[in-house]
Amino acid sequence: MPEATPALKPKDFVTDQDVRWCPGCGDYSILKQVQTVMPTLGIPREDIVFISGIGCSSRFPYYMETFGMHSIHGRATAIASGLKSARPDLSVWVVTGDGDGLSIGGNHFIHLLRRNFNINLLMFNNQIYGLTKGQYSPTSEEGKVTKSTPMGSVDHPFNPIALALGAEGTFIARTMDRDPAHLKEMIRRSYDHGGTSFLEIYQNCNVFNDGAFFVYTEKDTKKAETLFVEHGKPLLFGAENEKGVRLDGFKPVVADMKDTSNSPDDLWVHDERDRVKAGILSRFFDDPATDGHFPRPFGVFYIEERFRYEDAFNEQIKQAIASNGEGDLDKLLRGRDVWEIH
Repeated sequence: MPEATPALKPKDFVTDQDVRWCPGCGDYSILKQVQTVMPTLGIPREDIVFISGIGCSSRFPYYMETFGMHSIHGRATAIASGLKSARPDLSVWVVTGDGDGLSIGGNHFIHLLRRNFNINLLMFNNQIYGLTKGQYSPTSEEGKVTKSTPMGSVDHPFNPIALALGAEGTFIARTMDRDPAHLKEMIRRSYDHGGTSFLEIYQNCNVFNDGAFFVYTEKDTKKAETLFVEHGKPLLFGAENEKGVRLDGFKPVVADMKDTSNSPDDLWVHDERDRVKAGILSRFFDDPATDGHFPRPFGVFYIEERFRYEDAFNEQIKQAIASNGEGDLDKLLRGRDVWEIH
């Protein structure tokens, strides 16, 4: 009998390359958790591919002992789509940043989501361009003072979760670099989804945008400012879950659970398959004075099952071969239309 393949360990996914991120960068945590999750997938390393574009996050393939490609700016999603079409058996991961994925790569990003390839997309969002030394990015807040906007940015930022919902994404989630347990859970759930998974990861750039997400990660503020959503559970937050969220029609309202007039039975119960409520949840982003203060949600916003592009693509090829044999390239190029010239 052939010898059993030994189980992989996280160290088996560590390369001999020096990791060249700034000391203290949030990318280290993400790399560590990905390397920890990979052995649990039960996939040979030669069947895993990491593809990246350009940016600090895009060095990721060098540090994963799998196949990989460091591609061109914004095009990792397009290259990954081509690979998945040709080799649907591979586990394909795209690593991108808010600049790489939402600026020059924005068009490819939305089309990957609508096509629903079985690809996992990890977007490291630090709300800044780190590799090119601190210019504002598509997710930087209004008024952001940077080297390219010394008087403050006048751009309105993208909300990545809302954008993914609008692009008909089938798995949309958010996590953060400084919560390893939640980060690992979301990476695993991303893999388990049978379509394009989009995972936004809040990642601290300690050199050019330090502290952008500290309100969600630091002990003193995290419980009051974050809302970890779980399917089938009510929306509760606060140090002692003393606050909840209910819906007044389609309008979310923060409820003080210490007030006996507020019943837990009236709270919004999260449903990962409710696209309408996912849209409302994605707007817990700003802090409108008229609506009170809402915490930032983390977890799976929305999930649905839909046919995958590579399955339909390859089925069409099979049908063409079955009806026409291997095919005639000259005939294909001539097309179906014929004209007679008199």
